[in-house]
Amino acid sequence: MKVKILRQDNQNTAPYWESFDVDLAKDMTIAGVLDNINYNDDVIDDKGNKTSRIGWECSCLQGMCGACAMVINGVPALACETMVRDLKGKEITIRPLQKFPVIHDLIVDRTIIHENLKKMNMYIGEYKSVQDKKLKKQEKEHEHQYEAAKCLKCGLCLEVCPNYVDGKSFFGALFANDCYLVSSRNQTRSNEIIQSYEEHFGKTCSKAFSCMEVCPMHIPTLASMAKINRQGFHRS
Repeated sequence: MKVKILRQDNQNTAPYWESFDVDLAKDMTIAGVLDNINYNDDVIDDKGNKTSRIGWECSCLQGMCGACAMVINGVPALACETMVRDLKGKEITIRPLQKFPVIHDLIVDRTIIHENLKKMNMYIGEYKSVQDKKLKKQEKEHEHQYEAAKCLKCGLCLEVCPNYVDGKSFFGALFANDCYLVSSRNQTRSNEIIQSYEEHFGKTCSKAFSCMEVCPMHIPTLASMAKINRQGFHRS
C-alpha cells in the first residue's frame, strides 16, 4: 500500500509530501506502519531514494497517553488505535496536527494546552470532604468526574474544533472538562472556575460537538457543559 506522509525537517523549513510503498497487514495499526517504515537502517521512499526516518511520538502504544495524535486519512486520531483494516482507499495519508506548531515531521508542540491550564490555575487543590447533607449529591457526580478526568490532553478535540485557532482566547473542550472537574471537586474555587469557563469556552463554543466524535477516551463533554452551566445558574 502507498503511505503518503507530510514531513517537515524543522520549524523553519517548508513541509513536503513523501511517499512509501509498504507491505501492510490488515491487523496493523498506523503506529505499526510508521515502525515498519523506520525499521531498516536505510529508509527508502517510493522512488527508490534514501531518506531519513519519520519523526513521530509515542509512549504507551495502548491509547492511554495521547502522544501519537496525528491526522490519518483526514481524520484526527491516535496512531496506536487506528487500524489499517478500518481505512478506506488504496493510499494512507498521514500528517501532523495542524493547530499546533510542527517541531519535526509528525511531532508537534502542544505546550499551549498546559500553559493555558496553568494560567487559569486549573488544579483541584486541596479536596475537603463535603457535609453529610451534600454527600449523596457529590457521590452522584463521581462517575462523570471519573470520565472527565480521563482526558489525555492529546489535542485531537482542538484539531477538529472549528472554534479553536491558536489557544490564545478559546481553550477548547479539554478546558471545559477540566473546568467541570475542578469546580465540582473544589467548592471554594467554583465561582472563579465558572468565570474562566465562560470567558475561555462558554461564550465562544458553537456547539459543533465534533470534539466528542474524535475523543479517544469518549469523554461526554456535552454532559460536562450541562453540569457546569447548571452550577453557574445556581450561583448567579
